Amino acid sequence: MKITLEQWQTLVAVVEAGSYARAAELMNKSQSAISYSMSKMEERLGVAIFRIEGRRAVLTTAGEALYNQAKNLLEKARYAEGIAGNYQAGSGSTIHLAMEIIFPVPILSGVLQAYAEKYPFIRVELHETALSGTSEALKKDKVELAIIANESARFMGDLLMPVKFVAVAHPQHALHQLQRPLSYDDLMSERQIVIRDSGSQPQDAGWLDAQKRWTVSTMATSLHCATSGLGFAWYPEFNILRELESGQLKPLPLEQGAERIVDVYMVLRDGKSAAPHVQYLAQLIRDAVNSACQRHRKQASGS
Repeated sequence: MKITLEQWQTLVAVVEAGSYARAAELMNKSQSAISYSMSKMEERLGVAIFRIEGRRAVLTTAGEALYNQAKNLLEKARYAEGIAGNYQAGSGSTIHLAMEIIFPVPILSGVLQAYAEKYPFIRVELHETALSGTSEALKKDKVELAIIANESARFMGDLLMPVKFVAVAHPQHALHQLQRPLSYDDLMSERQIVIRDSGSQPQDAGWLDAQKRWTVSTMATSLHCATSGLGFAWYPEFNILRELESGQLKPLPLEQGAERIVDVYMVLRDGKSAAPHVQYLAQLIRDAVNSACQRHRKQASGS
């Protein structure tokens, strides 16, 4: 090639800085080196790139076209370097994330989309976990980052958000047909839909000791059972807004404890020593959660 990548970079710097002197300052070079580089470009390409007006270097028509191509070329070069950076030893080509299934999926999907824009070649391996499965993934070094419920003391996590659970059932469920405030004994007599602990040594962390219990593996299966009238369940309110609005599910009128709050934390396995791409994902999650919580507060206040 007639022109080096550094010369194309110099061209862009001169245009965006507005002068040879300012470009030299930004690139930590002498003004004469900048001037010489541009002169050699014009000589090798056989066209005038700049014309001098006062103290400013102004692009010619040919220079304008070359400048636009130079920006594209530099962007592609940075992109190529980014690919190499993602595969450097230590930075990893895959990030492993454990997410407690009570965490709002729409928040995470938006985060991952933003993450992919900065790190398009880092693969994301998402472990959707429940109960002890999240802490186990951290203990066994299966993940670099985890979104976990009620585990801050053990793993030094940062509080992300409180998650409100509500007890619900299909409007035609027997519990709603009682048409009165429901007691603990009322719930005990009906089938409860619970989600299985994803850990290797499952724990029974249900809020009730219901004997008529169906245990499933996914939130989707649990919701299908509940909306079909096959049992009642506790769900994060955020995750069932559509079912509540459509009337597929209806909050149970409990005498007490109709709502439960579970705090959700974020834990970086390596703490402040985490790789930059892991810390970047963690910050995206924090920002997205803060924005979602602010929107929720505004909606709740009616403003």
